[in-house]
Amino acid sequence: MQIAKRKFTFDLNPKHIDFSAVFNNTKSMLRKNAVMFIALLAALITMIFVPIDAQYASYFDLKTLSCLFCVLAVVCAFKNINFFYMLAQAVVKKFKTARMCVIALVYITFIGSMLIANDMALLTFLPLGYFVLSTTKSEKYMAFTFIMQNIAANLGGMLTPFGNPQNLYLYTKFNIHNAEFMIIMAPPFIISIALITLLCMFIPSKELEFSGEKITVSAKRSIIYSILFALSIAIVFRTIPYYLGLIVIPAALVFLDVKALKSVDYPLLLTFVFFFIFAGNMGRIDAVRDFFCMLLDKNTLLFSILSCQFISNVPSAILLSQFTENYKELLLGVNIGGVGTLISSLASLITFREYIKHNPKCALKYIAQFSLLNFTMLIVLTASMLIFFV
Repeated sequence: MQIAKRKFTFDLNPKHIDFSAVFNNTKSMLRKNAVMFIALLAALITMIFVPIDAQYASYFDLKTLSCLFCVLAVVCAFKNINFFYMLAQAVVKKFKTARMCVIALVYITFIGSMLIANDMALLTFLPLGYFVLSTTKSEKYMAFTFIMQNIAANLGGMLTPFGNPQNLYLYTKFNIHNAEFMIIMAPPFIISIALITLLCMFIPSKELEFSGEKITVSAKRSIIYSILFALSIAIVFRTIPYYLGLIVIPAALVFLDVKALKSVDYPLLLTFVFFFIFAGNMGRIDAVRDFFCMLLDKNTLLFSILSCQFISNVPSAILLSQFTENYKELLLGVNIGGVGTLISSLASLITFREYIKHNPKCALKYIAQFSLLNFTMLIVLTASMLIFFV
């Protein structure tokens, strides 16, 4: 029996390679994961000065990474059954005016960030904001609503250890007691609520006609995911060992919703890994350590707020925590510093990307309005906390 032979050839002719598509795909990947690639570059640069050795293993906070993974995985499972969307839609349908709808959207995001982290709250509720405003022909309020949702997500998450990634890291690193954590963050939290509410009152009280499809969810899955979410929160609050969550939650989701595991924000986890390397190496460079210690000794609160404006709040928390034990002012600084520039928080980049997706020609107008509202919040909160700590 004669076997037919196949001839395999490889066409390496550059004319057949779509360089435009390769460039666009690379550009899109870099844009979506800009913070991660910046963190990787920063880590690689510091590795020139601090070669890899056994001490690198001590850089990584496995508990923080595990907690973050568990919370993100369960939230993705909830999103896949439209659980948060259904809850938010049910609340928003109770309000009839533009002002009350915007306030409802902002408050839902504010509360959501306390429970499911700021970036996940935005990914969940920004599409709802678009749906509400577009179906009621109120698109002119979209930029303001998105910006206020972004501010609410960044500041609402400050009250709980798992509300923001930097909170989870500092909470774990300094072993902060639950009650102490909330006492520290209560003053800026209360001021934030007042400012956000005041700004939302500028929206006119215009009657809206609201209509939308009714969303239903699986009661069985909702109960199971609620149990998994409770397990995630128990891990954050150190009630049970973190490795238990790494076993139970992925195992459950493999059978219930493997898509949720695929949808986890792994670039965010890698961002933490790279910044752990960057911060660890920076702490071993004598000149850098002395410089940061000097600045933080002068005013930890102010310097941490300023740091966030240039390198974002999560890397600021990881980096600056290597040089100070004043975790109270550092915690306040990296939370307040989440408002301000467009790069002060990863959540702000998420919001900008979502808005531009719907309004690609309004980028500059959005940035101008974003800067006005964010710096107003930043100045008031910074001044209040500086007075509070004097």
